Amino acid sequence: MDMLETGITRRGLMAGTGALVVSFSMGRALAREAAPQPAAPQPATPEPPALPGSLDDERFLDSWIRIDADNAVTVFTGKAELGQGVRTALLQVAAEELETDPKDIELVTADTGRTPNEGFTAGSQSMQNSGTAIRNAAAQVRAILLAEAGRRFGVPPESLKVENRTITAPDGRSVTYGELVSGQMLHVEAQPQSPLKDPGSFRHMGRPMQRVDIPGKVTGQPAYVHDLRLEGMLHARVVRPPSAAAQLSELDTTSIEAMPGVVSVVLDGNFLAVVAEKEFQAINAMRALSAASRWEEKETLPDQNDLPAALQNLEREVGTVAEAGNMPSFTGRIFAATFSRPYQIHGSIGPSCAVAHMKPDGTLDVWSHTQGVFPDRAAISEMLGMPPEKVRVIHMEGSGCYGHNGADDAAADAALIATKLPGRPVRVQWMREQEHSWEPYGPAMLVKVKASLDETGRIANWGYDLWSNTHSTRPGGAPALRGARHKAPPFPASPAKMQISPSGNGDRNANPLYTIANKRVLWHFLPDMPLRVSALRALGAYANVFAIESTMDELAILADADPVEFRLRHLEDPRARDVVQLAAEQFGWSNMPMPRNRGRGFGFARYKNLAAYMAVAVEAEVEPETGRVRIVRAVSAIDSGEVVNPDGIRNQTEGGILQTISWTLYEAVSFDRTRITSTDWSSYPILRFASIPDKVDVHIVGRPGQPFLGTAEAAQGPTAGAVANAVRNATGKRLYDLPLTRDRVRAAIAT
Repeated sequence: MDMLETGITRRGLMAGTGALVVSFSMGRALAREAAPQPAAPQPATPEPPALPGSLDDERFLDSWIRIDADNAVTVFTGKAELGQGVRTALLQVAAEELETDPKDIELVTADTGRTPNEGFTAGSQSMQNSGTAIRNAAAQVRAILLAEAGRRFGVPPESLKVENRTITAPDGRSVTYGELVSGQMLHVEAQPQSPLKDPGSFRHMGRPMQRVDIPGKVTGQPAYVHDLRLEGMLHARVVRPPSAAAQLSELDTTSIEAMPGVVSVVLDGNFLAVVAEKEFQAINAMRALSAASRWEEKETLPDQNDLPAALQNLEREVGTVAEAGNMPSFTGRIFAATFSRPYQIHGSIGPSCAVAHMKPDGTLDVWSHTQGVFPDRAAISEMLGMPPEKVRVIHMEGSGCYGHNGADDAAADAALIATKLPGRPVRVQWMREQEHSWEPYGPAMLVKVKASLDETGRIANWGYDLWSNTHSTRPGGAPALRGARHKAPPFPASPAKMQISPSGNGDRNANPLYTIANKRVLWHFLPDMPLRVSALRALGAYANVFAIESTMDELAILADADPVEFRLRHLEDPRARDVVQLAAEQFGWSNMPMPRNRGRGFGFARYKNLAAYMAVAVEAEVEPETGRVRIVRAVSAIDSGEVVNPDGIRNQTEGGILQTISWTLYEAVSFDRTRITSTDWSSYPILRFASIPDKVDVHIVGRPGQPFLGTAEAAQGPTAGAVANAVRNATGKRLYDLPLTRDRVRAAIAT
């Protein structure tokens, strides 16, 4: 029989028979109306109705839900677990609408051979997109099963009860999901509306649930791609050039090929790697190969001591991010300042890793901690000249990363090497200095703000100019892969383009949520990227909110107003006001003087102006003699819409606060005119345990029945602003350049 006639999908065939592959249109099943008569031919095919979340991209429910004859339930998501706890939350969502226990669901995450294509796991959109899709799909599956059970029992579906994948009639008769669907294949699209459960009846959503990904991590079980060991697997190490512009000029591999365990030396243009039977053999050979290679280098990097001027000189285009009212001459009480952010790294605790296997049938499997298996597959297949359907990318967690680190590059390295050695899996593990030197960085930024107050103490005019590269170059195609740029012939980097959108890029959160009558926000775009850059958590929101919230405090001082009251004066959104007031209340905010060398600071933003609302107050302690800043405590409030797992929201917010403290006080990439020089944890310091706050509190504003809002990146901007404002409050000095290092704090105090 024809696959389209039976409704059997490729995924259904892969997973086996004897199951309901729930892929259907529920119009008449839910509405219980008579089938319409054939309509007259229409002049044009109307656009299909929009579906909730990622259902709009993968409209058939077999992309999301599978029920087997043995009553097993499988849920598919194109999103990846990155440590943000999304596996746990998605299980809760599916279990709630399917009326079963989360432990009875198998969740399959990002895999180009099995799951829907949901692009990247990024932008705090997993719950908004995948969570919404799975919830609606599960609710529609439940309705279909209830309708079928009602038909079998001869009773109205609304008279049935469902619990733990079993449907029970009023007279006690029961049937399991598996018994209902055994041997049936239904095929209809999802519908725009779903019979979602009322929040008052929730048993799983809105309640804390232990993270399902944690046990293996804390007990030493295989949890990361770094732990993957396949039969016959080889170990490879890549020898990177000493600098981005270096060209290989001389190499003799004879002695390296004779080293113990060495299987092959791979040379393809400037791409150089060694493959061995054992990992330490590969490391030793990599070091010998590096010593044997000669490279020609040239200066291509800007002067780090004059980075702001370099950024301004690279401007090629100006775009208007937001504009309102008129921009008359600034008069009265005026604040003007220039803020800057350096290049920063992801700082993944585990350097990037991937495993690839070129199989005898000509297909290639790649295991990677990429945040986008489908875009990475497209980039790898382009690099290798293979049809995409011949390449499968399977996500496995990596040890730390939010954003585009070296994961995609390591996957490309492994894939390229595996094609040279077909038949045996190849594992590529980056070294620490490679991770620090070669991963894509969070872009440096420059921001100039000028604002004035009217006679009532409200903001009258707001001018905001930012200079920045694009904040995302991730695949993106082969040119976004480091290995593709080094192989012969190389794939040159694609030209960067300015893209202004509601969710933002370098301009993310550059338009303040505050009510300001006259404002103009401009992005001075830098298409040229002296250092390779891409997505780092929160994109431009980190530096933009840092600058905005620092300015808000300075304007509050000019207005002789309390910083919290001044923010509320300019906030009309009631949900924004709620988180500001809650954070201030729980912190114990007041205008009473702080002890000597202590300060309080406040920060607020709605992430992307369309995701979670977040406010935070911090208390900082400053040592004038050394310039050391320590955050003593942080108290935050967050509104993420409908709450699925409150522990997950707290964990993400706590982690975001700590990561931002690290960025704001310590982190900056260093380089000379030729090379990156911050190649280890000594030259690129991060927050250590001795410097973490004594206490971090997260208060959640629950919004039952409201849409899911992204949580994971909401803390970055507000925390940066709060830390800077606390230092200002403690020292009386405003610092404008990130990070707020000891030297900068000490120098500011001394002036």
